[in-house]
Amino acid sequence: MEMTALRPMERRILRLVDAGVDDVEIAGRFRRSPEFIGRVIELARLPGRVASTDSQPLRPVERCILSWRDQGAGYAEIAPRLRRTPDFVERVESLARYKLSTR
Repeated sequence: MEMTALRPMERRILRLVDAGVDDVEIAGRFRRSPEFIGRVIELARLPGRVASTDSQPLRPVERCILSWRDQGAGYAEIAPRLRRTPDFVERVESLARYKLSTR
């Protein structure tokens, strides 16, 4: 299995398992239950498992804000929908557009 396709927590857990550390010890290190660790191990080893794709570089909130801004909504109009300030909406829009420009 390609370890880079997994999330950081999954990679760390699988490395510990491969090193011979038992589930109870791993659970203690991550402050989780042994059952949770068992599920992570099981799901991380499923075929076709991928952590994320580069096809969508933006978070859902960034996509929503850009969509609303492209439709002409102002920062003060969007902010209550997200329970945030207009300044927050402006910062998220700016960072989202920067992300898209660097691709």
